[in-house]
Amino acid sequence: MRKLLIVVDMQNDFVTGALRNEEAIVMVPNAVQKVRAAKEAGTELIFTRDTHFEDYMETEEGKNLPVPHCLKGTEGWEIIDALKEFAEDAKIFDKVTFGARELGAYLAQENEREKIDEVELIGICTDICVISNALLVKAFLPNTPIRVDAACCAGVTPQSHQTALNAMKACQIAVTEPEEA
Repeated sequence: MRKLLIVVDMQNDFVTGALRNEEAIVMVPNAVQKVRAAKEAGTELIFTRDTHFEDYMETEEGKNLPVPHCLKGTEGWEIIDALKEFAEDAKIFDKVTFGARELGAYLAQENEREKIDEVELIGICTDICVISNALLVKAFLPNTPIRVDAACCAGVTPQSHQTALNAMKACQIAVTEPEEA
């Protein structure tokens, strides 16, 4: 059975850096435990990395979120230390927008090569990049079960986190709630 775990944007700037998030800080141990267990079970790991450049403030995202973050090559762009070792031999997609465009094509190609039985996503921010990538995966693998572990995600706010989880449920993405985890 082929399973994938996609770890979305677990980067310094989203946890303790430019866009510091208390919910993300609290969630990190859950994510580390999830990634460690997945690796030990032989689950394939994929990481995404939000990636911006010096022109960030001129981009559409920069105009709407005027906080430079995840600038390629900076400490804020790096995967958090607690997960770095797992990212070393994982496939990593650097993405310049919320959804990792290349991820969808990669998954479709991989599914043709060998059926993907299940995809799970965790990461930051539930209400921006996790939901974007979950819906992207759903679009490219419509007949593959897609799950999100809510205990291993953090949103911009607790309310927007819950709103995103509800939206994913409406799109037939299974959400594991913390009390079920």
